[in-house]
Amino acid sequence: MVTMSDVARLAGVSKMTVSNVVNNRPGVSDPVRKRVLEAVQQSGYRLNVNARTLKAGRTGVIGLAVPGVDQPYFGVLGENVIQAASAKGFHVAVEQTFAAEEGEANAIAQSHRLQFDGLIISAVILDPRTQAHAWTDFPIVLLGERDFGQSIDHVGMDNEAGSRAATRHLIERGCRRIANVTGWSLEGVHVGSRRYHGYTEALKEAGIPVDPALVCLSGMGLETGRRAVHDLHEAGVEFDGVVAVTDTVAQGVLRGLADLGLRCPEDVRVIGFDDITVAEFMTPSLSTVNPGHRWMADKAVELIAARLEDPSRPPEVHTAPFELKIRESTR
Repeated sequence: MVTMSDVARLAGVSKMTVSNVVNNRPGVSDPVRKRVLEAVQQSGYRLNVNARTLKAGRTGVIGLAVPGVDQPYFGVLGENVIQAASAKGFHVAVEQTFAAEEGEANAIAQSHRLQFDGLIISAVILDPRTQAHAWTDFPIVLLGERDFGQSIDHVGMDNEAGSRAATRHLIERGCRRIANVTGWSLEGVHVGSRRYHGYTEALKEAGIPVDPALVCLSGMGLETGRRAVHDLHEAGVEFDGVVAVTDTVAQGVLRGLADLGLRCPEDVRVIGFDDITVAEFMTPSLSTVNPGHRWMADKAVELIAARLEDPSRPPEVHTAPFELKIRESTR
């Protein structure tokens, strides 16, 4: 087995210099660093990561648990978390919870078993205020739209303000019969209910009555967005704008409009929420709310690192800034 001392002899430097190079520490000149790296490659030396992390009491891995890896929003989130984690020297292990209590509980337990340094979880069911035993002595950052109080580190997006801004944008474009194609329910605190509240607030501010006939409880998928448009048409409900709960739903709405021969934005303007990658490439390109993907990822990883350094510090709650992305679907 090739040792660090072997590499030092081959490169003609001290063992400490080799250690500084392989651990990417400063203070080594470029020619010496190059010579050491060539010796590492020539000798086949492999850094003993297990021994190093055991000595530090860390594994260098954090978990990311999301409801579904097939959902475009969580793909964007995952990419940003991986980039943010890499900048701080972490690797990321991704887990799928299926938005189920068992899946979320298993993600936490698995993170403990595998000795992850921390876990970032988009929790749909679990609540640290009622299940405190599951969250102790382990760095966890919650993502999501529920109100977790001040019980744990939490990074969320400004759903109500973002949806309010999106609805205002349609009103400013001249829309007066604005449909809200949202999730399964308006009860409780979740992404659908919060974005619905933002929609109704914007209408009330503009003096436009909230018409229940324009509120479509459809779900969160492509087909549900398409079906909502057909349902509105079949019910004889006139509409000139649509605020969709997510970009995926908005994509289904665009398909539904095309099915019925309605043009966007000429006949109906459409705006989504999430600014997933494909939004810019839809036909027409989709106006949407960017909820601050990179900001949330950076903050979540920052909170994990801070908790590792000081486990006793008080929990922090942060809300990401959002930005309207105006594209062809509302122009």
